[in-house]
Amino acid sequence: MKINEIKRGSSSVDIQAKVIDISDSRDVQTKYGKRSVADATLEDDTGQISLTLWEEKISSIKVGDVVIVAGAYVTEFRDKIQLNIPRTGKLEIVKE
Repeated sequence: MKINEIKRGSSSVDIQAKVIDISDSRDVQTKYGKRSVADATLEDDTGQISLTLWEEKISSIKVGDVVIVAGAYVTEFRDKIQLNIPRTGKLEIVKE
């Protein structure tokens, strides 16, 4: 799937894209307690999308990596769609 094909509410999204930016992590209060979260910007030849990274996934990738995101779902936050990786999903580096 390409980034420009991703729609709000989609699930089981699989894409390959390059990490072009990662925000600083911030602590947020969730129903599971305080957790760290950051946003990565992914890009392919059709566009860009934000990927939400939680806890250990924040440090698992870096800018310039080409990654495969598998089993993701799409939400909307502040009028922007973003990818989210559930516990059953996968984030894998294919090229550093």
